[in-house]
Order: sequence, then C-alpha cells, then structure tokens
Amino acid sequence: MNKTPLSLIPEYRDYVWGGSKLRPEVVPTAEAWIVYANNRVASGIYAGHILAELAEDFGEALLGSRAVALTGKRFPLLIKILDAAQWLSLQVHPNDAQAKKLEGENFFGKTEAWHILENEPNAKLIAGMKKNITAEALADSIKNGTILETVEQVEVKAGDTLFMKPGTIHALGPGLLIYEVQQTSDITYRVYDWGRPQTETRKLHIEKALAVSNPAMISAVVPAPYMNDGDVKTLTQCEYFKLDTILVEKKTLEMKTLGESFHALTMLDGESQISVDGEAFVIKKFETVLIPASCGIYQIQPLGKARILKASV
Repeated sequence: MNKTPLSLIPEYRDYVWGGSKLRPEVVPTAEAWIVYANNRVASGIYAGHILAELAEDFGEALLGSRAVALTGKRFPLLIKILDAAQWLSLQVHPNDAQAKKLEGENFFGKTEAWHILENEPNAKLIAGMKKNITAEALADSIKNGTILETVEQVEVKAGDTLFMKPGTIHALGPGLLIYEVQQTSDITYRVYDWGRPQTETRKLHIEKALAVSNPAMISAVVPAPYMNDGDVKTLTQCEYFKLDTILVEKKTLEMKTLGESFHALTMLDGESQISVDGEAFVIKKFETVLIPASCGIYQIQPLGKARILKASV
C-alpha cells in the first residue's frame, strides 16, 4: 500500500437535534462522520475508493496489527463530530456479547469516548445515574418515563473528555460540539426522547435498553491536561481505541505508526503540515487525515500554534 495519508470526505446526518455549525447551509446538521468504513477518499491514487474496500484490499498495511487482531479486515472505528442544538435522546449501548445476542453474530458493541470541542455557557450532558439507584429503580424509571429523575447531569466545557462504557445511560445537551470516537458500531437503544413523536427511523427501544443498562455505570469528566509545545498526551484509552491530544507551536514532531495501527489525525485549532517520505499535506481546522499503519515515520510541522486529536487502535 502507498504510504500517503488518506484525506476522507465526511458524510453528514441531518437528525432533528442538530445545529448549524457543521454545515451552515444545511440546518439542522447533527453529525459529520469523518472516519468510518464508508468514507470515500478525496484525492491521490486512491481517490474515489471507499475506506472499507481499501481495508479489505490492504488489511494490516492500512489498519495495523492491533486493529486486525480486533476486527479482522473490518475498519475498527467510527469517528464523528456532533453538533447538539437540542437534547439528544437518552440512550444506552450494548457491549460486544450483548450486541451479538440481541442483534446477531456480525455485530459489535459500542464503547465510545467524547471530547468537548466547544460549549455554550452552562452546557450539560447526561453521563450515568445518580448514586444508589438500584437496577429495579432504573427499570421502573425507564418503563414509566421518569428517567430524568434518576440520571446524573454534568456541566462540561471545551477540552473535557469522557469515556463511556457500554451500559451507561447518556445524552448530549444543547450547546455542545463534540468529537466522538467509538467502536465500529452504531447500535443505539433509546430510552427517552424528550416527548418527540416516535417514527419509523426514531423509535424507543425499551426492552433492549433494559437488557443492557447498568445503573452502576457513570462517566467521570477528565479535564484538559496542561500541554507544552511538542507534547503528546493520552486523553483516554481502552482495548478498542486510544485518543491522544497533540500540541505543536514551533516544534516539529516525529511520529511513528510502527505497523500497529493507523493514526487518524483531526485538526482542532490552527493548521499543520503532515510530511511523509518528502510529500507534504496541510490540514486545517476540523479536517482529518488517515495515516496508514505501514507508513512508519511521519512528521507534524506546525504552521503556527495547532492542536490535534489522534485516534488509533
């Protein structure tokens, strides 16, 4: 496989709770799917190809040894940017074993993490249950629609990170722009949708939600770490993914994939030049490039102060 970074074309989802930050010309736009199996490559020798096709063709050279060990040649992650202008539904996701039992053998669970990109004053989200809520009390609150009395609302700000285990009831609130990295799964069981009417594409999933919800699951807010020029610090990690934050201002960083995993680089602030074997590519705010696992060594050269998120397996 060519070592050239892959620039991916985002796909958008126009759910009812979306805002105007992702596509001001199309409101509401709720989600930009920036790295996932069905993204098309924007340019270069693989232009027009779908990421899933490249994963099938090149396997470990694109994905890396750790990714192939987890999901074979299936692309292992789904990365999104979400613009919440209204409350999202309260929802819960299954783990791998529950997904296979409830949905089928080829399904994965959904472990995810959120990184807050922007927040309006007093913006909140829901991340688990209040203390000492029993499984019976949780089940009753889901069935009778009083779930808001038992969940934990948390105020968050830009730079915060939350790791969300399967079984955690959660929801994003209005005024939040979020980066989300998760397993290659989009299984969502809604337990409450703020009085919105159910439709064919937006249903509640009470029985499945009851089967996977865990009242003991909560998500603690991890504040932004202190960063110096050239620092790479881990925000969260688990068996499925690792999320690092990178700060560069004057220093050029040398990064290595080591054949273990691709690196998905998303520019949060500023812009930088990514160099591989003498070829250079500039990425700007909210643009993403995928560095193949076989790339080996590449450089990040700042064009002014820049902050980047790096997702890998």
